[in-house]
Amino acid sequence: MKRIFLFLMTNIAVLVVLSVVLRLLGVDRILDESGTGLNYQNLLILSAVIGFGGAFISLAISKWMAKRGTGARVIVQPANETESWLLSTVQRLSRDAGIEMPEVAIYDAPDMNAFATGARRNAALVAVSTGLLRGMDRQQVEAVLGHEISHVANGDMVTLALVQGVVNTFVIFLSRIVGHVIDRVILKNDRGHGIGYFVSVLAAQVVLGFLASMIVMWVSRHREFRADAGAASLVGAPGMISALQRLESNTQAALPEQLQAFGISGTRTHGWRRLFMSHPPIQERIAALRGPTQ
Repeated sequence: MKRIFLFLMTNIAVLVVLSVVLRLLGVDRILDESGTGLNYQNLLILSAVIGFGGAFISLAISKWMAKRGTGARVIVQPANETESWLLSTVQRLSRDAGIEMPEVAIYDAPDMNAFATGARRNAALVAVSTGLLRGMDRQQVEAVLGHEISHVANGDMVTLALVQGVVNTFVIFLSRIVGHVIDRVILKNDRGHGIGYFVSVLAAQVVLGFLASMIVMWVSRHREFRADAGAASLVGAPGMISALQRLESNTQAALPEQLQAFGISGTRTHGWRRLFMSHPPIQERIAALRGPTQ
């Protein structure tokens, strides 16, 4: 709850500071002299409502989308010994992490992967692929489950939604200012919004959204290190290291795009594309678990 409060207050503070800075810089005065009459306070409120609204709607339906997107089957009554072991293991790890038992599901996929999602830490979903169950031993699967349980216990789904809401707000707000400047100041249009405004807003949203995604992915990578550390505290560092080493032989992650940031394994890339990775390279994650003295 404290983390959520801090993120909300941070976002409000950023919006207030941005409004003050624009006023001090005289941007509003310049636009008003050009006849725009742009109301920054209303635009900030609108941007925040749209930005956070979209992020929280996505969070609210995340479990439903995850089940639909992967075809995950929630285990209600275990059909075999493996499913019984999964339920008991998740129950034990959840108790140790201080959260309520999440839903446990299995989805059919050849790659070794798992994910956790849900709007609340005490009403989450943890799912593993059939490829994970076939490709890892139980100690490794337990470590992966510990990683996903740590995501839930850390409130990572909510945190990522809040970060997404912040960057969405900035993208919407700044793109419309860019549209106003180009349409009214540069193109000298003083009769409503012309085609220059709509084209400029669209182009600015694409560019700013592209840049903002780097922030979201940075947060995602940071929380992967935390979830690895959480798994190490639940099942021991050797088990988590072993699971990560096994993942190195994994094929490209096959989760839907909207769920990739919540999986145990991410896509692999190099160069500048690393800025858009949802997961750190596995070797870096292993090195972090081993610590500087090993």
